[in-house]
Amino acid sequence: MPSSRGFALSLTVLAAVALLGLRAAAQTAAEDPAAVFQRATALFEQGRYSNALDAYDAAMRRGDLALADRARRGKVRSALRVAEFDMAWREAEYLNTVQFADAESRTLLGDALWAIGRFDEADTAFRQALEMMPGFTRARFGLARSLASRNSLEEALRESLIAAGEAPKDPEIHALVGHVYERLNQYPEAIEAFERYVALLPPRAPKEENQMAAVFQSKIRLLRSFRDRVPMEIEGNPDSIHRVPFRLVDRKIVLHGRVNRTSVEFVLDTGSERTGVSDVTARRAGLRPITSTLTAGVGIPSLRRLDMSRAEVLEVGGLRMRNVPIAIRGPLRNALPRWQKESLSPLSLGLSVAIDYQRREVAFARTLPESEADFVLPMRMNRLPMVRGLLNSSHPAYFVVDTGGELISISAETATALDMKPPRRIPLRVYGMSGLDANAYLLPGVDVDFDEIEYRNVGLAVLNLRAPSVLLGFQVGGIVGHRFLSEYRVVMDMARSELRLQKFDRGASSR
Repeated sequence: MPSSRGFALSLTVLAAVALLGLRAAAQTAAEDPAAVFQRATALFEQGRYSNALDAYDAAMRRGDLALADRARRGKVRSALRVAEFDMAWREAEYLNTVQFADAESRTLLGDALWAIGRFDEADTAFRQALEMMPGFTRARFGLARSLASRNSLEEALRESLIAAGEAPKDPEIHALVGHVYERLNQYPEAIEAFERYVALLPPRAPKEENQMAAVFQSKIRLLRSFRDRVPMEIEGNPDSIHRVPFRLVDRKIVLHGRVNRTSVEFVLDTGSERTGVSDVTARRAGLRPITSTLTAGVGIPSLRRLDMSRAEVLEVGGLRMRNVPIAIRGPLRNALPRWQKESLSPLSLGLSVAIDYQRREVAFARTLPESEADFVLPMRMNRLPMVRGLLNSSHPAYFVVDTGGELISISAETATALDMKPPRRIPLRVYGMSGLDANAYLLPGVDVDFDEIEYRNVGLAVLNLRAPSVLLGFQVGGIVGHRFLSEYRVVMDMARSELRLQKFDRGASSR
């Protein structure tokens, strides 16, 4: 019968594959460790990072101490490229406990710490590497990346350009140069840096690396579409503060605005990388896709396509901005309600934001005046605004500050690191831009500290944040949303890299 014949053929193929696998394993076992290391290095240079990871591991386990050390360094680099962040951190930690520890191994530890979201510890490792070897390029790159996350863009650009001059064939450094130029709205220079990044990628890289090339090529097409236009140009006085009333709907801040004179009800969403509208609104506003990119969110652990366009005019209250990059969000089953696809991401537009939940008012400005605060938390902008928290007094993690979110949540990886054994998992229905997170649950009994702000024995939502972590290049620790933010007058100050929180009288609140 056709079906049984197909099944028999499948068994034959599987047997052949298994036999080939055994022969390959036997060949590797018999191979000289130095030859395995050379093959691993060749695989890495070809962009075949998963294969390189396995080969480095084999060389590491069978070589002498010196070869094992070199192989472990290669394993850390490979693990970082395939988003095996915890593996990279464990191997880098070991690397820095042995006799071969040097500036390079300290920098690899910094890279691994950065990848697991421990940015402050990464800074320390990079500085230690520079003390061991002043001017070490990869350590300089690490600190330049950190400076960019603290909005010290001019200093970050200076350091990253020096690093790019010292290591002109390192694609990651050129990508950083491009990102800094883009945030400075210097699009021609950003395009040039991104083109260098794409040109330096392995020519016959596997699918994952080709995806990154496609993302950057799409970015180049979008930036080119601006031509001689000034990106995100504010009409009138660029230093003005624009105050806009809002409605609170289902714990979401809703603002009335317009895109190309088309009325839009925006959700204020600081947890999104870009301002976006639904495909329905895009058609009404005359927005045509220029290119597409990849995006990811809470829920489905995969990347999906997202069209990108350019709005001639974006208006919210008295704020009128021209030449604005904007995402077009198509329909997705089991995702957010349609109206929540219309989101305003002010920080991605280079604006600081102040939110007064009591007065129902939002203020936008390039630079906000310093204001009173009960708590001031250092804030990093790693494509998304983030603040550092401490879980159960021992586990640091960075949390996305997300006005579009509702709960305080942590990633599944963070929950695993806490190693708590709840009596039962309480399932949750959580929707993100990527759809329903089918495995979300409530983890009770967690202590969370944000500097002097303390939560004791609280329940945290555990979410699948793997896809956004892979896309961002570091492990997202968690998210703080409405439950956390709505207790305060909130200022997200880009110029000072601060999240300022001032408590208000609950009795006076209309929430």
